[in-house]
Amino acid sequence: MALTAAPDMGKIFTPLMHEHDYVIDEVEGEVPSGLTGTLYRVGPGKWEVGRTLMHHLFDGDGMVSQFVFDGRSVRFRNRYVRTSQFRDGMVAGHARKPGVGTPLPGGFWANYAKSKGPANAANTGIAVHADRLLALWEGGPPHRLDPDTLETLGIENFGGRLKGMLKAFSAHPKWDPATGEMFNFGQEFAPLPSLNCWKVDRRGRMQRLARVRMLDMPWNHDVALTSEHMVFVLDPYMFDLRTMLKGGPIFEAIRHRPEKGTRFVLVPRNGGPARIVEHETLVHLHVANAFEDGPDTVVDLVLFDDFAAIRRDLTEFRTRFPALPASRLMRYRITPSGRVIETQLADLPGEFPQFDWRRSTRPHRYTYMAGRTGPSGQYNSLLKVDNDTGHTQIHEVGPNTYVGEPIFVPRTPDAAEDDGWLLSVMYLAAEHRSQLAILDARGMDGVATLQLKHHIPFGFHGTFTSRVADPGAPIPHPDRLPLR
Repeated sequence: MALTAAPDMGKIFTPLMHEHDYVIDEVEGEVPSGLTGTLYRVGPGKWEVGRTLMHHLFDGDGMVSQFVFDGRSVRFRNRYVRTSQFRDGMVAGHARKPGVGTPLPGGFWANYAKSKGPANAANTGIAVHADRLLALWEGGPPHRLDPDTLETLGIENFGGRLKGMLKAFSAHPKWDPATGEMFNFGQEFAPLPSLNCWKVDRRGRMQRLARVRMLDMPWNHDVALTSEHMVFVLDPYMFDLRTMLKGGPIFEAIRHRPEKGTRFVLVPRNGGPARIVEHETLVHLHVANAFEDGPDTVVDLVLFDDFAAIRRDLTEFRTRFPALPASRLMRYRITPSGRVIETQLADLPGEFPQFDWRRSTRPHRYTYMAGRTGPSGQYNSLLKVDNDTGHTQIHEVGPNTYVGEPIFVPRTPDAAEDDGWLLSVMYLAAEHRSQLAILDARGMDGVATLQLKHHIPFGFHGTFTSRVADPGAPIPHPDRLPLR
């Protein structure tokens, strides 16, 4: 009997060269009538800037996907963010600026001195705040989009607050549900390395809460929020200046320096100096929730076993499907004396931790993740961890499927924690297309599956808003992507 070859999971990185707009008509199960609003997802949609091939997962052109739930149907639309990099690919036919992992020829002068740093790809995070839809990236300001049509409106600099060296507004903002405020940070590497901590009020007005200076500041991806602090977990991902001066890509210049240890940095929301607590070296990318528990500050995160494997997966995505190393959900309790108490919440490998955002800054019982039941391979399951009991519920999709980050949507505004739905975009390698899965979060049972007519390339993060977008007239489906 002839053996059938396994579907190629790597086809998830095939570029999507059309911008679609249609009502999803292939639905298994029934979309809950009470599920209304808009799901936004963002990630790289193509890793070619004209004739320039991008060699790092973070370098692809940002593409936003929109799922509109109006109570009767679900409409899908995708559009590329019209960044400078996107326009360079369409007009010049090649990249004019380096990516974080894709250098230009010409050494330091071409990559950093002349270009003033890597291109803002607007491909990592997506946020809705103060009636603004923002496509976020690590090292620069957000791009503002129309929440209905996804048209790119331009750079959002918050009234000029993000300018010069202070332009970074990272990809993982956090919200205080009690105040409606959004908190985020940006890393500043010159003239003095600093963490700039930002607060944006419910009307969209920004102020800087603090500037934390540290000469040996590492690269950092995420931040957590409590009612009292912004909480940073700074692992020793240090920059090697010699690599950068030779014109190498920024990501290749990052060196893991375990001898330096991890630092918990607690920045007071109401002013005052930051508190820095030293700890043994950790390896992580994303945090979940954080909260104050009496005199202690508590933060949850996904701990990895190996930094080198993460780095390899991000740069070898064209030749091998990323299979992130073993990981586990952990809790860290920081006491007033500086003691850090570590507790394992779950042992199954997972990533992209999510929770009921209404519990942000407060204790939460459940954490949802994309995960797997085996030690290796792609994420093919959704996990729900009971942080109180340690029990993990599993919704396993099966082989040849990649499961994306789950977003929790409460059934009603005042529903209990965990009373709602999980939304996850999944890639079906055998069919080379994607689907949106809706699960009942309480039992982790499938409710409905919406099959798209095409695939969505490998993506990162999403958000849900109860506002029902009105996309208006359909956009054309040209053979070549338009600039506007």
